[in-house]
Amino acid sequence: MHAESNRPRRRQSRPEPQRAGDPGLHHGLTAPYDPLAPGVARLLIDAALTLLAEVGVAFDTDTEAPALLAAGGCEVANDGVVRIPRAVAADALASAAKQTRLWDRDGARSILLDCQHTWFFPGMTCIKVYDLDSGERRESTAADLAAITRVADALPNIDGVCVACKDIPHSDIHGEIGEFSIMANHTRKPLEFLCEHAASFGVAIEMAAAIRGGREQLAAKPYFLQIITPLPLNYARTHIEQVLLAARQGVPASVGTLPIGGASSPITVAGCIAQSLATDFAGMTLAQLARRGSFVIGSSDVSFMEPATGSIGNFVQASLADALMCQVRRELGLPSFTGLGGQSVSRRFNEDAVWEISANMMQAFYSRPATCDYLGSLDEGITYSLHSLLLCDDLAGLLRSMWQGVRVDEDSLALSQAMSVGPRGNYLALDHTASHCREQLWPTRFFGPHIPTSLSSLPDLDLRARIDADLRRILATHRVEPLPDAVCGELDAIRARFAQNYRAE
Repeated sequence: MHAESNRPRRRQSRPEPQRAGDPGLHHGLTAPYDPLAPGVARLLIDAALTLLAEVGVAFDTDTEAPALLAAGGCEVANDGVVRIPRAVAADALASAAKQTRLWDRDGARSILLDCQHTWFFPGMTCIKVYDLDSGERRESTAADLAAITRVADALPNIDGVCVACKDIPHSDIHGEIGEFSIMANHTRKPLEFLCEHAASFGVAIEMAAAIRGGREQLAAKPYFLQIITPLPLNYARTHIEQVLLAARQGVPASVGTLPIGGASSPITVAGCIAQSLATDFAGMTLAQLARRGSFVIGSSDVSFMEPATGSIGNFVQASLADALMCQVRRELGLPSFTGLGGQSVSRRFNEDAVWEISANMMQAFYSRPATCDYLGSLDEGITYSLHSLLLCDDLAGLLRSMWQGVRVDEDSLALSQAMSVGPRGNYLALDHTASHCREQLWPTRFFGPHIPTSLSSLPDLDLRARIDADLRRILATHRVEPLPDAVCGELDAIRARFAQNYRAE
């Protein structure tokens, strides 16, 4: 037997990706980066299953979750701690839907959430913004969310809109419902929604159904992804109700905790990931017991305490954890809603922010998350920056240009051209050069040919000034076609009906 027979087999050649009309596709000529050795990802999955079976997850006892889980074969203690056997959790992971589509407001175009696409969203839930006139931080308002949503609608590489900032003057259940309405009115792109109150989620479903034309139409063409954020290994009532509502109503949902390694989870990357995965698996198990085959996918997005300051933002740990999470989810066939690209701990949009955003956006080229949801978020997630969002949009275009990959075939090798030119010629006048010279260029708005140099006639503006000029142009010119008057009236009636019933309760 030849020694070569014991070597790993080469991967089969990949089919050419069909990119026309599918800008989010990253699968094809380049492979994702797997930081863990083969088989090690399974150790993280195994540790999470051990936590579920032996430590358990706390569920609010004043909900139907304990009874559902008990009926599904779990051990439920009187205090609500539920131990989920490995077989039950594994069955839930196997039965969960592995992909879904999100459709735009008109139901005409969709994005596919799976392991082969990456999509970009502004977000998420910042409570401050940088005032465009003064440049100072202030509390965010409904008008700010509307402006961010409208700018995101104009940007070519932004695929949907999340609740980028909160309406702080109305930061209650009515404000949450208003935030959904604002996004629906200021973009035609698909939405991601996040709310604290399960009742707000219910109203959002009702409003989305009114926009789509009915509950059945909404189930057939989902308009938004619900984001549900329990604590590590702990599901409060609102999170349980949202999981069950999403599963039963057929609304796609991502369920993930936001642990802080060293505070709410172990400080080590492996320990923090294992606990986060256990939280994910618990939510997926509950969803599958409510409706088998539902798209309710774990999406924990880990972060770590900075030991010198106590703040959040250890770049190395967060980046490694993100890459590992993506690999683990690929192992399970699940899309990973963990992309940390587009955010920065920097207090302002400055050199620090540009460095960190550029670094973590480039990481997405290797880790391939299903979504990057934090584009434009600065100041440790507190303050939103429109200037940052425009930079992220340009860098998303860079990633999409790189994901086209490099073709190696007879035409691209250009051997016949080399033989014709010889060792002393040049390639300037060849048809081959003309036909391929713009093949994989990055259509950047801020870099490349837009960078002022001593040889160019461009005004000597720094990056922020170039972005600012583009931002103000978008704000001045981009308009979104409003919802039909009849639909707007129906949304107003839904909100009014909820407000009346809420006061009555």
